[in-house]
Amino acid sequence: QVQLVESGGGLLQAGGSLRLSCAASGRTFTTYTMAWFCQAPGKEREFVSAIRWSSGFKNYGDSVKGRFTISRDNAKNTVYLQMNSLKPEDTAVYYCAAREGRYSSRSSLYNSWGQGTQVTVSS
Repeated sequence: QVQLVESGGGLLQAGGSLRLSCAASGRTFTTYTMAWFCQAPGKEREFVSAIRWSSGFKNYGDSVKGRFTISRDNAKNTVYLQMNSLKPEDTAVYYCAAREGRYSSRSSLYNSWGQGTQVTVSS
């Protein structure tokens, strides 16, 4: 069973940086796509970024391109989301997700989820 544990959320001012971590366990993830989604109160869950574990192929949502960077550490089985130039509209709960197979931005195609970590950006 896949387990995902996020950490690194917090409260910070606009323009700041934060790094989220997602520790993955329970599988060998070489055939998996790992992703980050976010959900603000009253809004749909939104795709942020994804990475193919084996190839390192990355993709980003339009609102975070050029500001956020996804990466993975194979030795630690951990996926990171480096968030720079944060804006108040980035405020949300950020979720790590995993699916076996190729990249997708559709949350419904991911069947493993972490508990989420809150990111709050003040103006």
